[in-house]
Amino acid sequence: MEWLTKQTEGLCSFLNVIAGCTLTCMMLLTTTDVILRFFKMPLVGAYELVAFGGGIVVGFSIPYCSLKKGHILVDSFITGFSSKVRMIFHLITRLMGLILFAILAWNMYRMGMDMLHSGEVSLTLEMPFYPVLFGIGFACLVQCLVLIVQMSQVIGGTYE
Repeated sequence: MEWLTKQTEGLCSFLNVIAGCTLTCMMLLTTTDVILRFFKMPLVGAYELVAFGGGIVVGFSIPYCSLKKGHILVDSFITGFSSKVRMIFHLITRLMGLILFAILAWNMYRMGMDMLHSGEVSLTLEMPFYPVLFGIGFACLVQCLVLIVQMSQVIGGTYE
Protein backbone atom coordinates (compact mmCIF):
# COMPACT_ATOMS: atom_id res chain seq x y z
CA MET A 1 0.00 0.00 0.00
CA GLU A 2 2.98 2.29 0.47
CA TRP A 3 3.64 2.12 -3.27
CA LEU A 4 0.08 3.23 -4.03
CA THR A 5 0.39 6.08 -1.55
CA LYS A 6 3.59 7.36 -3.18
CA GLN A 7 2.17 7.06 -6.70
CA THR A 8 -1.01 8.85 -5.64
CA GLU A 9 0.99 11.65 -4.03
CA GLY A 10 3.00 12.01 -7.25
CA LEU A 11 -0.11 12.14 -9.42
CA CYS A 12 -1.73 14.69 -7.10
CA SER A 13 1.36 16.89 -7.16
CA PHE A 14 1.55 16.68 -10.95
CA LEU A 15 -2.10 17.65 -11.34
CA ASN A 16 -1.65 20.46 -8.84
CA VAL A 17 1.29 21.86 -10.83
CA ILE A 18 -0.86 21.81 -13.97
CA ALA A 19 -3.65 23.58 -12.06
CA GLY A 20 -1.20 26.21 -10.78
CA CYS A 21 0.25 26.85 -14.23
CA THR A 22 -3.24 27.09 -15.69
CA LEU A 23 -4.27 29.57 -13.00
CA THR A 24 -1.20 31.67 -13.74
CA CYS A 25 -2.02 31.67 -17.46
CA MET A 26 -5.61 32.63 -16.67
CA MET A 27 -4.43 35.59 -14.60
CA LEU A 28 -2.03 36.74 -17.32
CA LEU A 29 -4.67 36.32 -20.00
CA THR A 30 -7.28 38.24 -18.02
CA THR A 31 -4.86 41.03 -17.18
CA THR A 32 -3.75 41.31 -20.80
CA ASP A 33 -7.37 41.33 -21.98
CA VAL A 34 -8.30 44.11 -19.52
CA ILE A 35 -5.33 46.23 -20.56
CA LEU A 36 -6.02 45.70 -24.27
CA ARG A 37 -9.69 46.55 -23.76
CA PHE A 38 -8.54 49.95 -22.56
CA PHE A 39 -7.03 50.42 -26.03
CA LYS A 40 -10.17 48.98 -27.71
CA MET A 41 -8.35 45.77 -28.72
CA PRO A 42 -9.78 42.94 -26.58
CA LEU A 43 -8.41 39.43 -26.91
CA VAL A 44 -10.80 37.29 -28.92
CA GLY A 45 -11.77 34.15 -27.02
CA ALA A 46 -10.33 35.21 -23.67
CA TYR A 47 -13.62 34.43 -21.95
CA GLU A 48 -13.66 30.89 -23.39
CA LEU A 49 -10.06 30.21 -22.43
CA VAL A 50 -10.67 31.40 -18.87
CA ALA A 51 -13.77 29.18 -18.68
CA PHE A 52 -11.81 26.13 -19.88
CA GLY A 53 -8.99 27.02 -17.50
CA GLY A 54 -11.39 27.34 -14.59
CA GLY A 55 -12.55 23.78 -15.12
CA ILE A 56 -8.97 22.56 -15.21
CA VAL A 57 -7.94 24.54 -12.13
CA VAL A 58 -10.83 23.34 -9.99
CA GLY A 59 -10.81 19.75 -11.21
CA PHE A 60 -7.06 19.24 -11.05
CA SER A 61 -6.56 20.84 -7.63
CA ILE A 62 -9.17 18.77 -5.76
CA PRO A 63 -7.05 15.60 -5.32
CA TYR A 64 -4.04 17.50 -3.93
CA CYS A 65 -6.22 19.53 -1.58
CA SER A 66 -7.87 16.35 -0.33
CA LEU A 67 -4.55 14.55 0.06
CA LYS A 68 -3.08 17.38 2.14
CA LYS A 69 -6.35 17.77 4.08
CA GLY A 70 -6.60 21.37 2.90
CA HIS A 71 -10.38 21.28 2.77
CA ILE A 72 -12.69 22.37 5.54
CA LEU A 73 -13.10 19.61 8.09
CA VAL A 74 -15.82 19.95 10.67
CA ASP A 75 -14.92 17.27 13.16
CA SER A 76 -16.30 18.88 16.32
CA PHE A 77 -19.28 16.54 15.98
CA ILE A 78 -17.21 13.36 16.15
CA THR A 79 -14.47 14.37 18.59
CA GLY A 80 -16.55 13.21 21.55
CA PHE A 81 -16.88 9.67 20.20
CA SER A 82 -14.49 6.80 20.75
CA SER A 83 -11.70 6.16 18.28
CA LYS A 84 -13.57 3.17 16.84
CA VAL A 85 -16.67 5.26 16.11
CA ARG A 86 -14.47 7.99 14.55
CA MET A 87 -12.78 5.35 12.41
CA ILE A 88 -16.15 4.06 11.20
CA PHE A 89 -17.28 7.62 10.50
CA HIS A 90 -14.11 8.33 8.48
CA LEU A 91 -14.50 5.10 6.51
CA ILE A 92 -18.16 5.79 5.70
CA THR A 93 -17.50 9.36 4.57
CA ARG A 94 -14.52 8.28 2.45
CA LEU A 95 -16.61 5.51 0.90
CA MET A 96 -19.38 7.99 0.07
CA GLY A 97 -16.79 10.31 -1.49
CA LEU A 98 -15.33 7.40 -3.44
CA ILE A 99 -18.74 6.56 -4.88
CA LEU A 100 -19.41 10.22 -5.70
CA PHE A 101 -16.11 10.78 -7.51
CA ALA A 102 -16.37 7.44 -9.35
CA ILE A 103 -19.78 8.55 -10.65
CA LEU A 104 -18.36 11.96 -11.57
CA ALA A 105 -15.44 10.35 -13.43
CA TRP A 106 -17.78 8.07 -15.35
CA ASN A 107 -20.08 10.95 -16.29
CA MET A 108 -17.17 13.16 -17.37
CA TYR A 109 -16.00 10.33 -19.61
CA ARG A 110 -19.49 9.87 -21.06
CA MET A 111 -19.94 13.60 -21.65
CA GLY A 112 -16.49 13.78 -23.22
CA MET A 113 -17.28 10.92 -25.56
CA ASP A 114 -20.60 12.54 -26.51
CA MET A 115 -18.84 15.83 -27.27
CA LEU A 116 -16.08 14.05 -29.18
CA HIS A 117 -18.57 12.21 -31.39
CA SER A 118 -20.82 15.23 -31.91
CA GLY A 119 -17.88 17.51 -32.67
CA GLU A 120 -19.15 20.20 -30.32
CA VAL A 121 -16.77 23.14 -29.98
CA SER A 122 -16.74 26.55 -28.29
CA LEU A 123 -18.34 29.43 -30.15
CA THR A 124 -15.50 31.87 -30.70
CA LEU A 125 -12.29 29.85 -30.86
CA GLU A 126 -13.96 26.60 -31.93
CA MET A 127 -11.98 24.64 -29.36
CA PRO A 128 -13.33 21.17 -28.54
CA PHE A 129 -14.78 20.61 -25.06
CA TYR A 130 -13.90 16.94 -24.69
CA PRO A 131 -10.22 17.27 -23.63
CA VAL A 132 -11.23 19.32 -20.58
CA LEU A 133 -13.94 16.82 -19.69
CA PHE A 134 -11.51 13.90 -20.01
CA GLY A 135 -9.00 15.78 -17.86
CA ILE A 136 -11.54 16.46 -15.13
CA GLY A 137 -12.65 12.83 -15.30
CA PHE A 138 -9.05 11.71 -14.83
CA ALA A 139 -8.71 14.06 -11.85
CA CYS A 140 -11.84 12.47 -10.37
CA LEU A 141 -10.20 9.04 -10.72
CA VAL A 142 -7.10 10.37 -8.94
CA GLN A 143 -9.39 11.66 -6.19
CA CYS A 144 -10.78 8.12 -5.91
CA LEU A 145 -7.21 6.90 -5.38
CA VAL A 146 -6.73 9.54 -2.67
CA LEU A 147 -9.85 8.33 -0.89
CA ILE A 148 -8.71 4.69 -1.15
CA VAL A 149 -5.34 5.65 0.34
CA GLN A 150 -7.07 7.54 3.14
CA MET A 151 -9.34 4.55 3.83
CA SER A 152 -6.28 2.30 4.09
CA GLN A 153 -4.70 4.81 6.48
CA VAL A 154 -7.84 4.82 8.64
CA ILE A 155 -7.83 1.02 8.76
CA GLY A 156 -4.09 0.95 9.45
CA GLY A 157 -4.40 3.55 12.20
CA THR A 158 -2.14 6.14 10.56
CA TYR A 159 -4.85 8.62 9.49
CA GLU A 160 -5.28 12.01 11.22
